[in-house]
Amino acid sequence: MNPYNTPSALQSWWKTTPAVLGLLALVALLGAFSFGLGFVVMIGAMVAVWVLPPWRRFAKIGATFGAFLLLTVGAGLGGQLDENGREQPDVKAREDSKASAEAAASSTPAQIVKAADYTGKPLNDAEKLARSAGFTTGDHDAAKEDRSIIMRSGWTVCFQEADAAAKTIDFAAVKSNEPCPEKDGGALPWPRMPNVVGANYNTAAKDLKQAGIDLETVVLDDVYLDIDTPTADEAAEDGDEWRVCFQSPDQETKVTSITTVSLDLGRWSDTDLVRGCPKGKDTTYKIPANDPDYESDDSTGDDSGSTGGRSSSGGSTSGGSLGTVHPGSFCSPQGATGVTKAGTPMVCGPGSDGRNRWRSS
Repeated sequence: MNPYNTPSALQSWWKTTPAVLGLLALVALLGAFSFGLGFVVMIGAMVAVWVLPPWRRFAKIGATFGAFLLLTVGAGLGGQLDENGREQPDVKAREDSKASAEAAASSTPAQIVKAADYTGKPLNDAEKLARSAGFTTGDHDAAKEDRSIIMRSGWTVCFQEADAAAKTIDFAAVKSNEPCPEKDGGALPWPRMPNVVGANYNTAAKDLKQAGIDLETVVLDDVYLDIDTPTADEAAEDGDEWRVCFQSPDQETKVTSITTVSLDLGRWSDTDLVRGCPKGKDTTYKIPANDPDYESDDSTGDDSGSTGGRSSSGGSTSGGSLGTVHPGSFCSPQGATGVTKAGTPMVCGPGSDGRNRWRSS
């Protein structure tokens, strides 16, 4: 009897060969949708193959491997379908996102932040401001000396070179008391001392300022031992009376940050007897009688004993008016009178040290 023939009416339908083959086909179909469900049906189909139909041994073994193969094929097809189903939305989403980005880029141009102008600021402040704006900073000496910058607070920005796209900025600076060169890496343009000897203070101050020399750094001094040194304001107030007798440094000398500019002044007006500079600084008195070693001419060529407007009696000199004097300075002869610049009457008399000095009358 052929075991693969159509069963008799007495055999149950689920034990027939078509039923078992249908169960094997169900393994592939269910495995395409769910691997787990397909695996359970495959186990059931294998049991049915070995138990229900009256197949030969080799047929049952072939049906068992066939069940494995059907499950693998069904799961593979199902996974491929699922992968395609998942991939298509993802690809579309990526394409939509790319299109949106391109549209946004075309409608809104990229914003490039331009660096602010930091020239003239202290280097440390400029670097802080630039970094807060998102820039990476660098610095170097703007002078040709190419010095190392250590204390940035003591340097001033002369030039800057910024790359807005790369967000970098490089500062060229000099020390705070130095002038900026004409270009990055150039020589420091130190001012040169003009010749102001013989000029009055107002003219000298104008020439110094025009040369680029800061008047606040200029040191003033007097040239006579009995003339007080004026302040800058006092010299400017009576600028036509104060004259420059000596200057330092000499004409055409570079005035650097460590150079001391000094003017030695003498004062006289049209009414003064002495209207000129002495041969040397702090060597003589403008008013000879202010010299404590001053001695009057006691020559007897005149019957009255008068010499130069001063009378002499027994070797002693009588007083007289000597014009403008300075309180506390030495004077001679005793009893002479004068007035200060402010108009206060003064008299020449012995001071606490026994030497004659000008004091209030």
